[in-house]
Formats: sequence, structure tokens, C-alpha cells
Amino acid sequence: MLIGKVIGSVIATRKNEKLTGSKFLIVESMHGCEPKRVVAVDNVGAGAGEIVLVTIGSAARVALDNPSAPVDAVIVGIVDGPDMGISI
Repeated sequence: MLIGKVIGSVIATRKNEKLTGSKFLIVESMHGCEPKRVVAVDNVGAGAGEIVLVTIGSAARVALDNPSAPVDAVIVGIVDGPDMGISI
């Protein structure tokens, strides 16, 4: 899982049928994590400028409740504020 900031969105009018109705957001990883930017399916209603939690890999399909969806990154939370010395 990574923490990142939503920096934009991706519009895809033609996509895999299992992704119909999905919103895609560009998330920039914070604190130098790899990958630096990912396109993630929004599962929580995040918006531009928000700090989010992103799950990556096979766990992303589980978070999306669709194990056959062709996704590798899903936004699973919106960060309310920093804690434990993390600067945002």
C-alpha cells in the first residue's frame, strides 16, 4: 500500500467491460516510493488534491470486489490528516 496525492484524472470512453462506471485517478506517490505515479481506480470518491491510500497488485482486485477486473491499483482510503510525524 502507498500514500499519495491525487494530481489528475484519466478519461477512458472505451475500456474493458469490467471497468464500466469506474473513475480513474492519477496518484503521485509521496516520500519517494516506487512507482512514482499510478493510475488507480477510485473506490472511495476521492478528488483532486486529496491525500489517499492506494493498494497495488493482486490486493487491488480484492479491494474492488471484482477478482476478475484487470486492475493493478485501487484507492481504498482518503487521509484525514497526518499522524506520527508524516508531513504532507
